[in-house]
Amino acid sequence: MQYLAALGGGSSGIECEVLQTSCILEAFGNAKTSRNDNSSRFGKLIEIHFSAVGKICGAEIQTYLLEKSRVVQLARGERSYHIFYQLCAGAPPSLRERLKLKEAKEYNYLNQSGCLAIHDVVDAHKFESLKEAFNTLRIHKESQEQIFAMLAAVLWLGNISFQVIDNENHIEVVDNEAVTNAASLIGCNAQDLMVTLSTRKIQAGKDSVAKRLALQQAIDTRDALAKFIYSSLFDWLVDEINHSLAMGKHRTGRSISILDIYGFESFKKNSFEQLCINYANERLQQHFNRHLFKLEQEEYELDGIDWTKVEFEDNHECLNLFEKKPIGLISLLDEESNFPKATDLTLADKLKQHLDTNPCFKGERGGAFIIHHYAGEVLYDTNGFLEKNRDPIHSDTIQLLASCSRHLSKLFASSVLNVLPKTASPLEQSGALGSQKQSVGTKFKGQLFKLMQQLENTTPHFIRCIKPNNKQLPGIYDKDLVLDQLRCCGVLEVVRISRSGYPTRITHQDFSRRYGFLLLEDSESQDPLSSSVAILQQFGVLPEMYQVGYTKLFFRAGQIGALEDTRKQVLQGTLEVQKCFRAHRARRHFHDLKQGVTALQSFVRGEIARKEYDVLVNLSKQVAESKFEEQLVAVVQIQSVIRGWLARRNIDRLQNSKMMIFDKRRRGKKFSEVMGLAQENLPSVVEELQRRVLIAEANLGKKETENAALREQVQEFEVRWLEYEGKMKAMEDTWQKQMASLQVSLAAAKKSLGADHTAVQPAGRLDGLTSPRYYDSEDTMSGGARTPGGEANGGLNSVGHLAKEFENRKQIFDEDAKAIVEVKSGQNPGEEYRRLKHRFEAWKKDYKARLREAKSRLQKHGHLEGEKRNRKWWIKKSRFQL
Repeated sequence: MQYLAALGGGSSGIECEVLQTSCILEAFGNAKTSRNDNSSRFGKLIEIHFSAVGKICGAEIQTYLLEKSRVVQLARGERSYHIFYQLCAGAPPSLRERLKLKEAKEYNYLNQSGCLAIHDVVDAHKFESLKEAFNTLRIHKESQEQIFAMLAAVLWLGNISFQVIDNENHIEVVDNEAVTNAASLIGCNAQDLMVTLSTRKIQAGKDSVAKRLALQQAIDTRDALAKFIYSSLFDWLVDEINHSLAMGKHRTGRSISILDIYGFESFKKNSFEQLCINYANERLQQHFNRHLFKLEQEEYELDGIDWTKVEFEDNHECLNLFEKKPIGLISLLDEESNFPKATDLTLADKLKQHLDTNPCFKGERGGAFIIHHYAGEVLYDTNGFLEKNRDPIHSDTIQLLASCSRHLSKLFASSVLNVLPKTASPLEQSGALGSQKQSVGTKFKGQLFKLMQQLENTTPHFIRCIKPNNKQLPGIYDKDLVLDQLRCCGVLEVVRISRSGYPTRITHQDFSRRYGFLLLEDSESQDPLSSSVAILQQFGVLPEMYQVGYTKLFFRAGQIGALEDTRKQVLQGTLEVQKCFRAHRARRHFHDLKQGVTALQSFVRGEIARKEYDVLVNLSKQVAESKFEEQLVAVVQIQSVIRGWLARRNIDRLQNSKMMIFDKRRRGKKFSEVMGLAQENLPSVVEELQRRVLIAEANLGKKETENAALREQVQEFEVRWLEYEGKMKAMEDTWQKQMASLQVSLAAAKKSLGADHTAVQPAGRLDGLTSPRYYDSEDTMSGGARTPGGEANGGLNSVGHLAKEFENRKQIFDEDAKAIVEVKSGQNPGEEYRRLKHRFEAWKKDYKARLREAKSRLQKHGHLEGEKRNRKWWIKKSRFQL
């Protein structure tokens, strides 16, 4: 199976599942016997299906004649089925607690033989492998739990004991842990189980009466329940495996069947099981003989081959002993099993009476008889034959299982109840199960016939297992034992017929078709036979190594191999040539495709690039136009804002100029009035002012020429500033004295001027306060109608206003120049600059005139005061850039 699984796909998937079935079936169907530590106690046929490509796609298992008696009865030195020992040794603590499981030595069904272990076999490890196999075949955890529960129930049933309660050997069940645990694991009430094992219902008319069982009857009932549960569990497990490996409707008709069945058995005591096993081996031996001897030689004769017939031992008489009707062994066994009062001794007498004429049968004293099998004589003891053939299970037991809460218990009972007549009442079914169901022998005979039919539809290959010794020890070769096995199995005859026969045969047409291309000459005009003979002559096959039949060519062993080697070499060379040619053609095709693809890719890339370029150009144009429009709108908005700002600023300037002109005219008028009074009252002051104006004009021209040099002499002036500090203090004292004398003179002038002068004085002061542009401290000091303090303050204010006006005008002209540079749209820069220059020259001329007026007023305060004021004023002026 491992070989087929490897060829059919490896060790995964369905192949692994097929291999894992062996682990499960060996655990539940194999046991240790006195001659084999892993003896198959059932037969199985595994049919492996293959797909069209040779992969395993499913499998199906059939089983035959499980040895149920091994569950309850063991010979000395043997074991029951492996699964019981594996469960007791490998179950985890949690499972042991749920199953109330103990060691194997605690169970009567296991310890009766005195053998609990196998050398070099660890049952706990086998149990882990079994659980892995369950998982691989998708048997769920719940189902596994139920399987283990049924196994534990069988073990606890074996521990149920009985005690005799009266002189008639009637018994009752001992109520102990075995009863409680068995009932719990089966899923029934403990009291119901005790009643079923100790009594039996007997039909009396329409009523039923419970009858107490004797001790042996109770033991048989208990053992029958245990065997029924185990055999039903085995059959259910096989069905589950088949369901997991099911093919469904996808059968391909390609399959390989592996038949693994028990071999020929002959022990010191041989019972009904050995009879059935040896009967199956007789059937298989006949199939073996028929294919390897009878059909082989018949084919030689039919095809006209020169052949000397090989004699072989035919087991036809032995099979007639078992199967002949109405006096065959199985028919007589069934007939005797149907008699209620029949015993094993009456069966033995009947067999001796009817089968004594068969050369393969020999009656012995008592209940024994001998059958001459193909492998030798076997002595059978009829003790237990009838009971095992009937395999009785009372209806009370089935009804008990049907009432259980566990699913498997109900399922096992239903498999029996379904075969009963549907019209029968429960009372009518009572006690009828044993008589209505088919006997074990008849059922097994039908299974064998069905198996033979299935094998006849296949091409058989036989594997013979030969034991080197009976001690089950390595390194020991018993020649007599091996020779006896070879002789009994017919292997010697097979070797003889194989050496002298023609194992390889092929029709003329198939041979010519398969090897005809090896001919050096053209053989199309020849018929298949002539072509075949020409091939054999060309390759020098000796005439004694083959024979030509009417329809086939027959070859001795090894001859067809040489032709196959030559054919393989020629085909391999042909394949190499084809491979090189296909590779060359593929390379040329690939080269052409590559060039075409390269050119096509080039054209496609060019087309894509051109389309992308057009898109980018259009997009760039749109973006540029959009940006240009945005910038144009922004420029127009900026120009609009700037032109508005310039217009507003020009309007403001014009309004300011207009106000200044009105203010100048008003102040000039008032100043003329004041100056007229001053000329009348202070002629000497006018002369002094004129003199100072001349001096100031001369100094102004000089200072303009020295403006650049004065920037470099700023530091020197700062040093000289400290020297002038002392002079300033002295000049201040002199100024205070002059102010005092001027106040006295002003008071005298007020008296002489009268009321008119008094009216003019406040107006002049108000005008000096509100519009002090043309007055400074010198102007107020030189006026005859003002006090020295007022004149001084007026002169200082005039100088301050002149300086402030200078700064404002300078800032305005700078801004106008920048505006002309920045804003050119709708303007003539040259014209704007000429206008700006004209305004600047006009302001400059006016500013110089007002500056001279301020200087002439300042000169009235005296020479020292005048120098002090002139110094401050010129320092300040040196910082201005006209």
